[in-house]
Amino acid sequence: METIATRLAILPFPEIDPVIFTIGPLAIHWYGLAYVAGILIGWFYARRIVQNTALWRNGTPAFNLTQLDDFLLWVAAGIVLGGRIGYILFYDLSSVLQNPIRAIEIWNGGMSFHGGLLGTTLAMIIFARRNAIAVWSLFDVVAAVVPIGLFFGRIANFINGELWGRLSSMPWAIVFPTGGPFPRHPSQLYEAALEGILLLLVLAYFVYRRKALKVPGLVCGIFVCGYAASRIFVEFFREPDAQIGYLAGGWLTMGMVLSLPMALAGIWAIARARRAAATA
Repeated sequence: METIATRLAILPFPEIDPVIFTIGPLAIHWYGLAYVAGILIGWFYARRIVQNTALWRNGTPAFNLTQLDDFLLWVAAGIVLGGRIGYILFYDLSSVLQNPIRAIEIWNGGMSFHGGLLGTTLAMIIFARRNAIAVWSLFDVVAAVVPIGLFFGRIANFINGELWGRLSSMPWAIVFPTGGPFPRHPSQLYEAALEGILLLLVLAYFVYRRKALKVPGLVCGIFVCGYAASRIFVEFFREPDAQIGYLAGGWLTMGMVLSLPMALAGIWAIARARRAAATA
């Protein structure tokens, strides 16, 4: 029997076309714009951090603006290639093996944050070694700005009506066009708030108030722990990928499994940073 509370829980999905506009055969999608916006705004914020000498040990940034600008292409490649390859390996390998052309069909699936993180990490390590940059300091600056990209990415997921949440009767639940006739948690917005806005503010506090960049690796460790905790929490409200489902117990998801090692790595990075600072 439908109740007033149930009726109030059903909110219409906002009718936003995933395609912003088209130019001939070229279609500009919100998803692509989210990646561009995240990278460019993150780059601008990173420049501000590097320029602020008061944030760095002995007033000397670990790298200069020219090196940061050169790194922009590297990080873009790491995000896109790592994100797509990670999605295939972690979430869609069987489908790609059956139909290899699916590997480049980004609209059938998408990107994996964990894969993008691995791709970006590899890009940072190689770039740092080639340019004689302290790799932990590069990690810190990139970590401080990543939540910007996460925010835009999750908003794009919401506009696309993908990666929606589990069934819900909460007043803010939404009926997604591809999610059946029942209201669901808008888990994309939960992630945008936690992984994006909240994590960005926490990291900014440590960068500007606690001068955490003077302890190389600390900001990176806080980011990794913060993301892992946020992702594991939201996974309790997010519908698992249909081709994988729950891994165990009707609640354990691939997102949780991939985030747990991140949390442990983040704790290790924080401990390593503090030990290094104590002996410096």
